[in-house]
Amino acid sequence: MPSRARIATVLAAILLAGPAACTRTEGEERTAAPSRSSRPPAASPAPFGPLLPGMPVAGNVYADAGPGMLSEAVRGDRALVYVPNTNSNDVWVIDPATYKVVAKFPGGPEPQHVVPSYDLRTLYVASSRIPDGGVVPVDPRTGRPGRFVNLQDVYNLYFTPDGREAIVVAEAYQRLDLYDPRTWRRTRSVRFPQCGGINHMDYSADGKTMLWSCEFANRMLVLDTATLGNLREFPLPRAPDGMPQDTRLTPDGRHFLVADMRAHGVYVFDGRATRQTGFIPTGRGAHGIYFSRDGRLGYVTNRDAGTITVLDLATLKPTTTWRIPGGGSPDMGGLAADGRVLWLSGRYHDEVYALSTADGRLLARIPVGRGPHGLTVWPQPGRYSLGHTANIR
Repeated sequence: MPSRARIATVLAAILLAGPAACTRTEGEERTAAPSRSSRPPAASPAPFGPLLPGMPVAGNVYADAGPGMLSEAVRGDRALVYVPNTNSNDVWVIDPATYKVVAKFPGGPEPQHVVPSYDLRTLYVASSRIPDGGVVPVDPRTGRPGRFVNLQDVYNLYFTPDGREAIVVAEAYQRLDLYDPRTWRRTRSVRFPQCGGINHMDYSADGKTMLWSCEFANRMLVLDTATLGNLREFPLPRAPDGMPQDTRLTPDGRHFLVADMRAHGVYVFDGRATRQTGFIPTGRGAHGIYFSRDGRLGYVTNRDAGTITVLDLATLKPTTTWRIPGGGSPDMGGLAADGRVLWLSGRYHDEVYALSTADGRLLARIPVGRGPHGLTVWPQPGRYSLGHTANIR
């Protein structure tokens, strides 16, 4: 995103440095107990201490997001795929049963991602055109949008592990803005001038640590979840112009994986984000990371190569590569609730791909709006959402 990079550079020169802090707003934790059927097998316990409230027990952090494990909160929701189109400022809605577009609605200025709320009861279209931006709430029971909420530069959206605060990633301003998600009043804000293009994040298994990608600074940033204090940073060595993107914790909680578009592969960090432990070449433009419902495989989208690399998560080695017939630009997305279909946006081709996770076969290629980005497949298994398009535990 070179245009946003230039904007961020200009803004960085004129913004005042230093965080502004406010006290935490109290709220209630909201979780729903999922069905215990079809639970994936747990890995050997990871060596973590006490967990923050709501974090899954060590072994498989996605154990409650196994195939078909829909909570009561989402069982009545319509099965739909929501596609935000960054360049046409709209959201196209696909029926996954027929692969047909069934609805379209405005997505706000420059919609980037569709993000499930912490309690799974609302989907938010995050839009980021500066100096504006905001969120469009969508009722997943009906698939209909609500009224646009104006917030500044919502490039991405996450939630604290207790669900009390929404974390707006104001990428161009190098800030994290935290809000009360019930009122959308800002509770605190912290700027990270060393992290140009602060972008994607995941939590450690115990929820106490965040690992953030700095897209335009070629580094990773490690923060304390409670204070947002800077614990450490990692320059990324594989490419001088590296662009780290999606950041995900592996199901066993032992590794963070970070896709880098310019290094053309995935960095590996330990599960506490204390050191880099490896690198996995995947393909040109490595961008998104997703996990199979049984926690055994990882799917890495290589946007510039038009491929998806399948990783064996036990060995962290590629097992095969799926190539989109005729070329494509697989970007972001997620799995169907049963784990049998991987849905991905085709960022440069204005289309969406549906691929069989059994063999990588292309099931459908669906034309959508201009610049499709962070699509979301709904409903999803799990107890609660930590944000992005499908980070549900």
